[in-house]
Amino acid sequence: MTVEKYEQATFGAGCFWCVETVFSELRGVVQVTPGYAGGHVANPSYKQVCTGTTGHAEAVQILYDPEQISYAELLEVLFSIHDPTTLNRQGDDVGTQYRSVIFYHNPEQKRLAEEAIAYYQQFWPDPIVTAVEPFTNFYPAEDYHHNYYRLNPNQGYCRLVISPKVAKFREKFRSKLKS
Repeated sequence: MTVEKYEQATFGAGCFWCVETVFSELRGVVQVTPGYAGGHVANPSYKQVCTGTTGHAEAVQILYDPEQISYAELLEVLFSIHDPTTLNRQGDDVGTQYRSVIFYHNPEQKRLAEEAIAYYQQFWPDPIVTAVEPFTNFYPAEDYHHNYYRLNPNQGYCRLVISPKVAKFREKFRSKLKS
């Protein structure tokens, strides 16, 4: 397979440790990179992003094979792994850096994102607040954030917050997981 065959998706859905873990387990996903998207500071650090002043969201950039998994399927996973109705918050993680956001790379992704929000609204009692924004930038996170859950499964946050989400995801999307 050649790189030209792959497409990109960029999502923010709270802490990128969980989001990276989930998407990396999907068949057709080639690479998932945690990082920072949508802000106004070049090459921000984790410490800077955590202040909430850079405008970035903790995000993942997904390289995927559209012949194996569609953008719509990625959106289905996105809307099942986080609460898209809480503004600038996921659980105890609070701030604009944890916002629910879809950074679209082309008009088709924008259309599909907007359709997904309209569709998934029926499953939530509160309004979905997921933003749909044009992709402008992405800065990979520091190395220690990459594969964080896989490398630190016994860390407190991983055990208490990420493990239950990953287990629920694996059960629901069993047929879409890599072998």
